[in-house]
Amino acid sequence: MFGFDTTLLVFILLAGMSAGAVAYAFMFNSISNERKAGRRLESVKQAQTDRAAVKAARDRVNEATKRRKSIQDSLKDLDQKQKDRDSRMRKPPLKLQLRQAGMSVSVERFHIISVICGLVLTAVLFIVGAPLLVLPAALLVGGLGLPRWFVIFKRQRRVKAFLNEFPNALDVIVRAVKSGLPINDGIRLIASESQEPVKTEFRRIVESQQLGISTPEACMRMSETMPCPEAAFFGIVVQIQSQAGGNLSEALANLSRVLRNRKKMKAKVQALSMEAKASAVIIGALPFIVAFLVYLTSPSYIIPLFTTSIGHLILGASGIWMLSGILMMRKMINFEV
Repeated sequence: MFGFDTTLLVFILLAGMSAGAVAYAFMFNSISNERKAGRRLESVKQAQTDRAAVKAARDRVNEATKRRKSIQDSLKDLDQKQKDRDSRMRKPPLKLQLRQAGMSVSVERFHIISVICGLVLTAVLFIVGAPLLVLPAALLVGGLGLPRWFVIFKRQRRVKAFLNEFPNALDVIVRAVKSGLPINDGIRLIASESQEPVKTEFRRIVESQQLGISTPEACMRMSETMPCPEAAFFGIVVQIQSQAGGNLSEALANLSRVLRNRKKMKAKVQALSMEAKASAVIIGALPFIVAFLVYLTSPSYIIPLFTTSIGHLILGASGIWMLSGILMMRKMINFEV
């Protein structure tokens, strides 16, 4: 009985294995095809993933290239506009010079004042007893020289006051932008709370915005009424940020830091050149001091310089040489930073 059960179990086991082998033989091709299809599907999915990654990388490269090209085009456009403005600013018209000096005088009134100044200077020299040959030169200097020199002096002083306050105004705009306010609100805050002449320049930007001009273009126009590179830098930074994007607060903070460093450098250069300036003042004043001392000690020795034609000629030639020397020393001790 035990042998029969063992034989039956072995027979059943062998029959099962035979049936499994026959089934595997019939299903081998199907299983192999399914495995190949699975591997093919995985390879297709991997290829699609690789193509998607390559496409995404290509898109990022193309976007970076387009953005770089956009920035380059913007810089070229801004550079061309700045060159055009610089060409106009080298010899600005008189009306623009008066605006840059902060003077509310019209061109016609300025010409009237110039004529009056020339006539007054000529009359004063005539009453003093100056030679007749000097009177036309006095009329020319009083009518064309002194008023325009006064305008240049006012422009330079106004630019200096602007540069002293401009970094503080930039810091206020940076804090406003970092707190979430738009740049227009920061500009309006400067236009109402800052000191002159920064207040006036930013008020012009606000007025230009009210007329429909964009903020970048209004900022670019600041360099027309404030002839300094710092105002042009501000307009360029705002223009680039509006076209190419970026962190405006960081850009303005960097500009403020650059302006403060330029101011420190100018102060250092001025301190280092004070010795040369003092020497130039002493050398320039020495002829007048010597002439005055000679007049006190020996007036008859120096009086012919003022009473004879040869003395007038010597004084004129000496004045020309003195002026050329003073201008040369001024050019040697003045440094642009």
